[in-house]
Amino acid sequence: MQTPDTLPPSSGVARPADPDTRRAAHETNKLSKRLHRLVGQAITDYAMIEDGDRVMVCLSGGKDSYGLLDILLNLQQRAPIKFSVIAVNLDQKQPGFPAHILPEYLTSRGVEFHIETQDTYSVVKRLIPEGATMCSLCSRLRRGILYRVADELGATKIALGHHRDDFLGTVFLNMFFGGKLKGMPPKLVSDNGRHTVIRPLAYVPETDLERWAEHREFPIIPCTLCGSQENLQRVQIKRMLREWDKQHPGRIDNMHRAFAHVVPSHLMDRALFPFETIRPTGEVNPQGDKAFDEDDGESCATPTVAAGLPAEASISLTALRRSAMESSGT
Repeated sequence: MQTPDTLPPSSGVARPADPDTRRAAHETNKLSKRLHRLVGQAITDYAMIEDGDRVMVCLSGGKDSYGLLDILLNLQQRAPIKFSVIAVNLDQKQPGFPAHILPEYLTSRGVEFHIETQDTYSVVKRLIPEGATMCSLCSRLRRGILYRVADELGATKIALGHHRDDFLGTVFLNMFFGGKLKGMPPKLVSDNGRHTVIRPLAYVPETDLERWAEHREFPIIPCTLCGSQENLQRVQIKRMLREWDKQHPGRIDNMHRAFAHVVPSHLMDRALFPFETIRPTGEVNPQGDKAFDEDDGESCATPTVAAGLPAEASISLTALRRSAMESSGT
């Protein structure tokens, strides 16, 4: 659905005179530009799509995969490289699944698509006790089928609709319940070593995808197999992140950015940094202890001239004032 503000000048449609309508159209146009910029940036940063690629977009019927397909189709028209897109849906034979919706939508968009029908629903329901989490088995079954389909369709890339908040949610799930600092990589090689899996929405906030889905009027198909399991740990993590985002705007962005600026020497993984072999070298190391001084958000410039301190006394003026106040008891 195009708003008058997003229509080309040649469309002959006048811009709305109503201020509220114009404001809404302006915000939608900003959202569109931001989404396409973030997806394009992720694709560029991680070399996700190359000239001649055949990209298989895994379409579930949810807002995220719809948004991914929609944005990739738009970028395809103006990208400096040539690549093709094929949408693939796995019909898992869930009771009540409206099998006609996706074919009708994809046909209306003129998109090449393939519907793969496999009754994984019955398998999951048979093997997983009532009330237990189904995601792990369902995900493994789905992944194996999609890898096979990618081979059959000649796809060179498999695109998944995981977004920024999915990445952070996975980080906290692994920290809280797995004892690992691990998220969702934007690009990886599949378990069987035969496919490249990409996540072009890696920079995109979920709230933007929700707004885009509403604007584009995607025919959303809810997942009745696992989407209603409100006790899922992932659901609880999502609530936590949403609450943080409300109370502390910008915190989610900073956390997400942090995982692209990792300092292995200031973590504890011996496989990433040779702690057992480090020795003093006598040379200045910009990644040394000074990295800790920056954590409190205060300026850590060395006050050599103003305070008459030697160059090696790398503490902030604010810290000096605090120390003086504590000494005087004020």
